[in-house]
Amino acid sequence: MNLTNAQEGKEYIIRRIETDDEEVDAFLFSLGCYSGEPITVVSHLKNSCVVSIKDGRYNIDNQLAASILI
Repeated sequence: MNLTNAQEGKEYIIRRIETDDEEVDAFLFSLGCYSGEPITVVSHLKNSCVVSIKDGRYNIDNQLAASILI
């Protein structure tokens, strides 16, 4: 299951990041988004979702959210 299908307010553990783009992978890593980290979807918006990772909240688009497997 990926992040676009996650329930709002429920904490999940990131299983893996599925992308061929090294820049996207490095960007997600800089946010603290990598395997084994807890992540929570705060809300789903029209073309994006707000997630909570560690102590930060980030708005990521649905394409990026689809590459985060939980």
